[in-house]
Amino acid sequence: MSPSVPPTSLPPDPPSRRAQRTDLLLRIAVVWLLVLATAWVAQPYLASLWFSVSGPRTVTARGDLAPAEISTIELFKRVSPSVVHVYAQSRRRPTPSFEQQDPQQGGVQSGSGVIWDAAGHVITNNHVIQGASALGARLSSGEFVTARVVGTAPNYDLAVLQLERPRTALRPIAIGSSSDLQVGQAAFAIGNPYGLEQTLTTGIVSALQRRLPTAAAHEVSGVIQTDAAINPGNSGGPLLDSAGRLIGLNTAIISGSGASAGIGFAIPVDAVNRVATALIRNGTVPVPGIGVIAADENEAARLGIDGVVIVRTIPDSPAARAGLVGASETGMVEDVIIGANGQEVHSMSDLAGTLENVGIGNEVKLQVMRDGRVRTVTVKVTDISRLQRS
Repeated sequence: MSPSVPPTSLPPDPPSRRAQRTDLLLRIAVVWLLVLATAWVAQPYLASLWFSVSGPRTVTARGDLAPAEISTIELFKRVSPSVVHVYAQSRRRPTPSFEQQDPQQGGVQSGSGVIWDAAGHVITNNHVIQGASALGARLSSGEFVTARVVGTAPNYDLAVLQLERPRTALRPIAIGSSSDLQVGQAAFAIGNPYGLEQTLTTGIVSALQRRLPTAAAHEVSGVIQTDAAINPGNSGGPLLDSAGRLIGLNTAIISGSGASAGIGFAIPVDAVNRVATALIRNGTVPVPGIGVIAADENEAARLGIDGVVIVRTIPDSPAARAGLVGASETGMVEDVIIGANGQEVHSMSDLAGTLENVGIGNEVKLQVMRDGRVRTVTVKVTDISRLQRS
């Protein structure tokens, strides 16, 4: 065997060579940092140079609209010509250039309305035209037409206007029904919020059978609640179903700011249909009642009375003929209506709702309290608007 040779070991690097390697690595790192910094600074300029489009972009093919979009577009095209922008000039600030007035300025209030028939009748809210000295409407074609009041029904917050000599062909709105509506079905509103003409908003029927106060001691029943955006200027405009039929007339909102908060109300079209017909035919609408003047609800509550306190009865009214009496000359409370047809009555609006359901010409059984004793009195419901005019 050959003798083993011990392994040889490399001599360690001298300190000068290690320093050279460290210096080389530092130089490489500095170069890369400079390259990266240069690239970062130059990137926007290079991107602008290489990727900027010098001409118009090519339009990307969209494809077909969704069926729901097509339906909504067609609904707006079909119904918008039946919606008008109503202007009402206040008596307090007359101006000779009414047609040119900005509806957002003082003295001119504006709202919406629907074309009811080919004769030029327009339905809107009574509060839109209340106190006006001059009226006008702008059609979807842009034509401005003066208008006059045919009749108003403050108890329902409805009014009928007559357009005077429009040149544009009128398209009456299609009428639906509010009796078969269901919560959750689609709802569409067209109007002129804040003076922005021909605005479409969408939502659903949020609730049914709401009660909405209008004139003193009266509430509209069966009111439709919707979350379709309704803002100032939408009043009097249509609430529509998905077939484009009128199901309600937008009239009020609940909002802390005055703008839409997703709680809007519309007078049901069944009531609109009935009231509008009466206003066009007679200029007035029958108001069911019995001929009593009631005390303010707050005053009744202050006295601790739950019911309708009769202050006085209209002479020769059904209430007077039935023996109901008002407060004495000393202010002593006499008759208090606490029920009607077996239903409790807490306020005049409760009584008015029952009388409306009973109908003019029919009888209602009232539960009347006097001196702590309750008796039943049968009273015939009449049109109290005639009593008030006589």
